[in-house]
Amino acid sequence: MLIFNNTTTSSSFLLTAFPGLERVHVWISIPVCCLYTVALLGNTMILFVIITERSLHKPMYYFLSMLSAVDLCLTITTLPTVLGVLWFHAREISFKACLVQMSFVHTLSFLESSVLVAMALDRFMAICHPLKYATILTNKMILMIGLVICTRQMVFLFSIFAALKNVSFHGDQELSHPFCYHPDVIKYTYSNPWVSSFLGMFLLLYLIGTDLLFILFSYVLIIRTVLNIVAPKKQQKALNTCVCHICAVIVFYVPMITLSLVHRLLSSTPRVVCSILANIYLLLPPVLNPIIYSWKTKSIRQAMFQLFQSKGPWTPE
Repeated sequence: MLIFNNTTTSSSFLLTAFPGLERVHVWISIPVCCLYTVALLGNTMILFVIITERSLHKPMYYFLSMLSAVDLCLTITTLPTVLGVLWFHAREISFKACLVQMSFVHTLSFLESSVLVAMALDRFMAICHPLKYATILTNKMILMIGLVICTRQMVFLFSIFAALKNVSFHGDQELSHPFCYHPDVIKYTYSNPWVSSFLGMFLLLYLIGTDLLFILFSYVLIIRTVLNIVAPKKQQKALNTCVCHICAVIVFYVPMITLSLVHRLLSSTPRVVCSILANIYLLLPPVLNPIIYSWKTKSIRQAMFQLFQSKGPWTPE
């Protein structure tokens, strides 16, 4: 919090859930609570199963546990303010608390992007270089990848703090979301908001764009390798191992990029549309990722069934 001592503002910000629908916030909170519950339980279950089941101590599942941990943290970061606005109309958030939440939201989003890149590398090695998979993706290498990802996010986080250190904001301004989001908050700075907005857009394109290009390049190589496989069944089996990751990439990148473009380029967009997009961006990946991986990954599904049935040690087929 000492980093924000030189950052000034007159008061606080006002959060908004669904503009124009304040009278039905209690009803809207029911599906929102259900989604948060699914996200919390689903990702916790994935983490618990991977940690406790030794047969799942493999690179693919290590990266999946990282993804679930990030989704869990992202859910917890926004849960208090979202439900506070919907249940108790607790719209006011202090300036420093807003900046802390904004930093966590963006850092965790970029962290999830980095994890998706690591998962793309895992699929690339498993399909394009299966004989080298076990010798390259060792526990030591996975630990190094995790440290690189964390270091990258720390550099990004300190860049945010440095950029906001001497920025002043208007107080008592109404935000478009029930959480603090950079393109929304930066509109109320005393300095030129376009500079900060497009600086954020540059970071988004640089970090997210680089990650997305790496993922796309990995899948170009994967598809080329799969097309060289003669047996159709082996082609299908190889592609099936990528389905979960492809779905995770789509549900993460599409809402994030859409929301960023709407805020920066389409200023005439109705606020309720921005609010819906923001909630999709926050809740879609944490809700769908555990469902997709539990449904499509046989070993995860069987481990979960065994956990619920408690019939003794589970042996994968």
